[in-house]
Amino acid sequence: MKIEQIYTGCLAQGAYYIESNGEAVVIDPLREIEPYLERAEKSGATIKYVLETHFHADFVSGHLDLSAKTGAPIVYGPNANPDFEAHIATDGEILKFGNVSLKVLHTPGHTMESTCYLLRDESGKDVALFSGDTLFIGDVGRPDLAQKAAHMTQEQLAETLFDSLRSKIMPLADDITVYPAHGAGSACGKNMSKETTDSLGNQKNTNYALRADMSKEEFVKEVTTGLMPPPAYFPLNVAMNKKGYDSMEEVRNRGLKALSPAAFEAAANETGALILDTRAPQTFAKGFIPNSISIGIDGGFAPWVGALIPDIKQNILIVADQGREEEVVTRLARVGYDYTIGFLENGFEAWKADNREIDTIESVDANVLADVVKNKSAEIVDVRKNSEYASEHIPDAINAPLDFINDSMMKLSKDKTYYVHCAGGYRSMIFASILKARGYDNLIDVKGGFKAIKEQGSIPVTDYVCPTTLL
Repeated sequence: MKIEQIYTGCLAQGAYYIESNGEAVVIDPLREIEPYLERAEKSGATIKYVLETHFHADFVSGHLDLSAKTGAPIVYGPNANPDFEAHIATDGEILKFGNVSLKVLHTPGHTMESTCYLLRDESGKDVALFSGDTLFIGDVGRPDLAQKAAHMTQEQLAETLFDSLRSKIMPLADDITVYPAHGAGSACGKNMSKETTDSLGNQKNTNYALRADMSKEEFVKEVTTGLMPPPAYFPLNVAMNKKGYDSMEEVRNRGLKALSPAAFEAAANETGALILDTRAPQTFAKGFIPNSISIGIDGGFAPWVGALIPDIKQNILIVADQGREEEVVTRLARVGYDYTIGFLENGFEAWKADNREIDTIESVDANVLADVVKNKSAEIVDVRKNSEYASEHIPDAINAPLDFINDSMMKLSKDKTYYVHCAGGYRSMIFASILKARGYDNLIDVKGGFKAIKEQGSIPVTDYVCPTTLL
């Protein structure tokens, strides 16, 4: 028997390939299905089932394409009602493949169809739990995402999750390995560990939500406290996972159209497409197409796209480092942005060589900011999350989180100069580029963000403790 976790860092997502005696299953596959097909082909295995733990909100699953390619049925747990053909398993149902089996454990609470799969080896011993978003390492799935679909409050969903954990998961043996769908960095929970697997016994001892002496009321309070609003694209991804979507091949064919500078500009003007520049932040700052938005591919790319581009059907034109265009199209499609309509052939250098208009954003080192702070010659804008700002920040800096940019921009004036920083320089460039496109021309980026500011040494920072302000 072989268990392989296929972890995608930018989504903090774990998919699973399990194989036994020539047959395999795939759990919670990503949109691009080639890795699963290649693994099966390499070992001469047949993919027998495509298993989903629930309708995912933070990414578009590859269940439809993988089922179409392999003929393997798509399996959901009880209460799922997809618009496509699928096997809706019953609680306790046994799915056999090779010499092993998976037991279906219906564990509603995160969503009402949420289901875990308990793996039993050749001897019938329970060895692993594929827990989806029901149980994470250090946390459990947030109970606020499915309120509308379930016609329940987050408190009612939390109560349901409490019952699921204690009736289905906590009675299992301590030596079982837990394989969750997400790790630290995912918005599907609030306290996930950076570890991506653990023993169930250790989780019983360390996970706050699995305390044996915890009352249901205590659980509900702890699980629902401190939840941030989910990204706007979450319900849109749920709809795609439930109703269906274009094949990945079609999405790639649509997006990977090489456009000359003239054709690129014409496409932007004719379609109203958003120009998304995925190069490194400091490369972007030195020159970019006017009104384009910087979201670097080498960062939290997909989640930030989802948080900041409200319409997943928005036409998108790409500026990318040469050779990375397909990667960009693929990573956009992972979160449902299927309408990339082309990319700038030969990259930004081709745009410059064609003598077309360019724009820039001034970016300075932290030592320059030190003089600004000392002389109080301009205002400082900190675009980190509220919680990051609360931990430590420059005195009198304006907290304008990128997460809520439409509200944050209202704190600034187009007539003033601001020095903008985040933690490391990635988010501040996104913020500056979006506001630049909206007519804010006096934003100066701070290279290296708060990390560089602290390393610089002469800029004072202060703790900020005022919980009521963070609500």
